[in-house]
Amino acid sequence: MTTLFISDLHLDPARPAVTELFGRFLREEARRADALYILGDLFEAWVGDDDTSEVGAYTAARLREVADAGVPVFFIRGNRDFLVGTDYARRAGFRILPDPAVVALYGKPTLLMHGDLLCTDDVPYQQFRAQTRNPAWQAQFLSQPLAARLAFAAKAREASMARQKEMLGSDKAQFETVTDVTPATVEATFARYGIDMLIHGHTHRPAIHGLDVAGHACKRVVLGDWYEQGSVLRADAGGMKLEKL
Repeated sequence: MTTLFISDLHLDPARPAVTELFGRFLREEARRADALYILGDLFEAWVGDDDTSEVGAYTAARLREVADAGVPVFFIRGNRDFLVGTDYARRAGFRILPDPAVVALYGKPTLLMHGDLLCTDDVPYQQFRAQTRNPAWQAQFLSQPLAARLAFAAKAREASMARQKEMLGSDKAQFETVTDVTPATVEATFARYGIDMLIHGHTHRPAIHGLDVAGHACKRVVLGDWYEQGSVLRADAGGMKLEKL
């Protein structure tokens, strides 16, 4: 049996082929797994559990089928879907984990994160993250009409794309540095949790990295996004493989 890890699907009505691919993955592979972990950014945007989008309803139904088949499904909120709440979790049949979370993966303590907390060189984003994770901010935002929240999300995406375009145009090397993890933060995270295995998404740079932290051999697994194809980490008692779908 295999434990599956995915992240950064960014499901959106504008990209129906990815939603279809995800549905097929859930039907054909996830139902036979030991567990399924979704490490954030399942949706391109999520503005509250009262969202009536077809993508949200379809995803909840397919995930519920996996859970009903006896496969535990776990979810860590990402930077695009940090407002996924307990109502949607009940509909989809998954359990929301804190970010970060330590789990036992075939007896090995493993740290799971979305990954944005590791990108500390991106100071403006970290400030925005701190603001939007504030319970008071979230309560005020969720009190607004759904249409207003959807408009806010659209403007936020436009601003993010404009900022990335500007950074790429002015200094590509700096863009790559700022949008990737900060090495010192990665090392500090390993040390803080006392583990030697970390799995995360967010950066869209799929790879398995080996590194030395204070004399200890550690491994950092970065999950891929689902913009052009699917990406899944398959782990079992014998090891792990990071593969495209």
